[in-house]
Amino acid sequence: MGKLYLVPTPIGNLEDMTFRAITILKESDLILAEDTRTSGKLLKHFEIGTPMLSHHMHNEHQSVHKIIEKLQSGQTIALISDAGTPAISDPGFLLTRACVENQIAVECLPGATAFVPALVNSGLPNDKFVFEGFLPVKKGRQTRFQFLAEEQRTMIFYESPHKLVKTLGDFCTYFGTDRAVSVSRELSKMFEETIRGTAQEVLSHFEKNAPRGEIVIIVGGKK
Repeated sequence: MGKLYLVPTPIGNLEDMTFRAITILKESDLILAEDTRTSGKLLKHFEIGTPMLSHHMHNEHQSVHKIIEKLQSGQTIALISDAGTPAISDPGFLLTRACVENQIAVECLPGATAFVPALVNSGLPNDKFVFEGFLPVKKGRQTRFQFLAEEQRTMIFYESPHKLVKTLGDFCTYFGTDRAVSVSRELSKMFEETIRGTAQEVLSHFEKNAPRGEIVIIVGGKK
């Protein structure tokens, strides 16, 4: 039997890559990458010559069986996403589950993931929290907001720049304009920024300042 490694990659700053992650990627027989073009730049930077295979949300259902066969033949395979830890709002869960079902060893390295620094620097309670990731775009969106309106733990969301203002507006509608919100964008990069305030204050800020980059939203729970 081979082994699957889930290897976190930097969310922005390449200096956040761990020595162990580099070693695993160099020593693996194959690297599964969400986008081989994006990952190719990372591998080139760290002089990693391991072959890559595309593994993303559009082909993972079809490719899992073949990957399991490679692992069963004794190969060591590393899974990476474009940024952060695989399976956290990225491909990885299906393959990990298949490995567990087939008694193939799986190991996830510790490393970068966007929501942890966003949560910690938000100033909101982090002893208990719930990770929601990306909200439904249309179907089920209203139902999800109605459910989360009663959530007392701090909530974590991922959002794209062009949908941020709409989502903040929904926070005002379902959670109330005075609900505590923190928006972090471009974490670990040159233009890193965190905007904190009430839902209305943060909404007003981004209505005037168009958001860019990767975004994590932290929302205080219902008091």
